[in-house]
Amino acid sequence: MNISRSTSGRGCGLVAIGLIALATIVSNAYAQDAGQPKKTGKVLMPLGDATEAMDTLYPFFRLAEEGYDVVVAGPEARLYHMVLHEVPPNSDVPWDLTQETPGYHIKAEVAFRDVNPEDYTGLFLSGGRAPEYIRYDKDLMRITKHFLKEEKPIAVVCHGIEILAAAGGLQGGRRATTVGKCALDITQTGGVYVNKPYVVDGNVVSAATWHDYGTPFFKIFIEKMLQFAE
Repeated sequence: MNISRSTSGRGCGLVAIGLIALATIVSNAYAQDAGQPKKTGKVLMPLGDATEAMDTLYPFFRLAEEGYDVVVAGPEARLYHMVLHEVPPNSDVPWDLTQETPGYHIKAEVAFRDVNPEDYTGLFLSGGRAPEYIRYDKDLMRITKHFLKEEKPIAVVCHGIEILAAAGGLQGGRRATTVGKCALDITQTGGVYVNKPYVVDGNVVSAATWHDYGTPFFKIFIEKMLQFAE
């Protein structure tokens, strides 16, 4: 009898262990699915020194949350300096425009010259001072023109409009918004400046500044990428 009980108990114990193991596997699989969404495509984010931190970091993480592989590109594959642009709220001497202060650093994993734009579903053009100089990069222009020609989704915020303008993306009366001091970058290159938080015109979704990220800006950009991938 003692042997019988011992065998029975051991069998119940093995069943219990098996159930626990199965539950652990299912739980881990669920947690993995919940924490790591399936990759739905690649988004290219070109930048350089003095890219604005809020302009850049929020979309970097927000789009990754949706399952996109956000690839940072620069003139070279290296670390870049980010900056903060803000009108100081309590300055003794008022500012007519934003003050620039040092921010975080971000690494570009690929140089513009090594980017094959056919590998990407979307393009995100962030702001700061970086667009002032990277718009002269011939490979960045090659990349941007590919997205325009193929009518792939493009999101642009603040000074990022300077890249789109340099690539001829505003010609023919394309409507877009940007920070007020960059309105001429739209109107002088054939576009129409719209003084609104965000504007949608074809495959281009623009936001005036990062303060307008709370609008449907990201939702529309993501929807356009999903539609393009169908």
